[in-house]
Amino acid sequence: MAGAIIENMSTKKLVIVGVILLLFQVLSFLVGGLFAPSPTTAIHYVATKCVDVRKHNQQSKWFMPWGPHQCEKIRDFSEAMAMRIQANDIVFAVHIPLPNKEMSPWFQFMLVILQFDIAFNLNNQIEDGAMVTIDVGLAYRDDILSEWTEIAHSRELRKLSCNFTAPKKPENEGRHYDCDLMPFLELGSVAHKYYLVNIRLPVNERKRVNVGIGEIKDIQLVGIHQNGGFTKVWFAMKTFLTPSILIIMVWYWRRITLMTRPPVLLEKMIFALGISMTFINIPVEWFSVGFNWTWMLLFGDIRQGIFYTMLLSFWIIFCGEHMMDQAERNRFAVYWKQVGPIVFGSFCLFIFDMCERGVQLKNPFYSIWASDVGTELAMAFIIVAGICACLYFLFLCFMVFQVFRNISGKRSSLPAMSRARRLHYEGLIFRFKFLMLVTLACAAMTVIFFIISQVNEGHWHWDEHTVQVNSAFFTGIYGMWNLYVFAIMFLYAPSHKRYGDEQSNGDLGVNSGEDMQLTTTVTHADGPTEIYKMARKEAQE
Repeated sequence: MAGAIIENMSTKKLVIVGVILLLFQVLSFLVGGLFAPSPTTAIHYVATKCVDVRKHNQQSKWFMPWGPHQCEKIRDFSEAMAMRIQANDIVFAVHIPLPNKEMSPWFQFMLVILQFDIAFNLNNQIEDGAMVTIDVGLAYRDDILSEWTEIAHSRELRKLSCNFTAPKKPENEGRHYDCDLMPFLELGSVAHKYYLVNIRLPVNERKRVNVGIGEIKDIQLVGIHQNGGFTKVWFAMKTFLTPSILIIMVWYWRRITLMTRPPVLLEKMIFALGISMTFINIPVEWFSVGFNWTWMLLFGDIRQGIFYTMLLSFWIIFCGEHMMDQAERNRFAVYWKQVGPIVFGSFCLFIFDMCERGVQLKNPFYSIWASDVGTELAMAFIIVAGICACLYFLFLCFMVFQVFRNISGKRSSLPAMSRARRLHYEGLIFRFKFLMLVTLACAAMTVIFFIISQVNEGHWHWDEHTVQVNSAFFTGIYGMWNLYVFAIMFLYAPSHKRYGDEQSNGDLGVNSGEDMQLTTTVTHADGPTEIYKMARKEAQE
């Protein structure tokens, strides 16, 4: 019976394959680090204070901060008081993007963060647990002469979290609080050229609406979107990788179906891993350039969740199927205790994502972080997910250690074999151990590069070149998973040749009816201790 390619391919050919994969891995990092710009861009906006001079019973309109139809503006609230303008008649207007600029579908998404500039006043201090009520509307247009079309309108609550570091004394009046940023808006598509945000802070002392929130001076927004240049590099990379994984997956399954036996569990898991990788690779994002698909962020999260669930489950089964002394193998039910929590955790994260981005499909101003309960729930999800990820990695390391110890125990049977056969099996054991270490390295690199991307400035200067570390992280890790899946399907595909047949007359001394397979590859459903049986048979002879 033929084994897997990893067993039967010569060392020279395996080294060549490994070098080629390594070169592609380096290339994937270089594409993001040298050729792609930073993944995102942040633009700062200061809201313009417009005055609503219309009658309240008239139909509402949009207030533009600049341009031919700009609103009537005031510089500060002291001017409004002098003009006897009430707070309910002030509208904070922000045009996105800045003048003489326009948005593009290549930006993919738009995230807006809000911050209040609040001055300290002894007679108007921020109360503990103060909540700001925001009446906000969002509109768009694709031509500077056309009318604004409403996208969404909502009345939201945001909790103020501000600190005043100086003593609260009269001489410190006018100094600003240090207020935290708060989530404001998230769009899953940037299909229009111009956007307009109108914000009102309605005041109702009887209902305690916007009372005890301090002396608000300005509203600042930070708009974050994906760089168009990075988007094009990302799309090109996905377009290139999709057919490569699809071709190797079809080739792999064709080899499986040519076998006279049905596929075993590990082969099915490898094929399922290839399907999940293909699903995440398919560049459906190209359509988002021409269509206003606001659900693309949610769809991307779902694709990533399916892939990572499949990958984590595959690693558990991959290690378990290589436990040569394990009584039961080749049955998915054996691993329900390990795979079950992974599936349950992924489902919980899906529910959490639906509570955030699912609701934002209807109301882009909604945020689960806006309330204390939502914040606590979100933080609990993040903490639990982090703990589970660490525990999973430790458990995976423990399983790999068990496999290594199991194999080392079986190596005591190798001296009973002939020298050529013993060297052959020792080479196969080394190949398998190296592949397991690569698996752990892939998992560790994902965590390490994520941490690096959070603590550095986002780019390094190297002579005359600028290396975009965050872009290199995205393209490098994405390329790494594709190369890993590609290597697994290639190396664990059934070989078309029989090792024993090639050297039936050589110094291996293999009879024509014997199977020369390393049991750790589990390319058949037979007994788990083939090496040990072979050695015992030789010893008896």
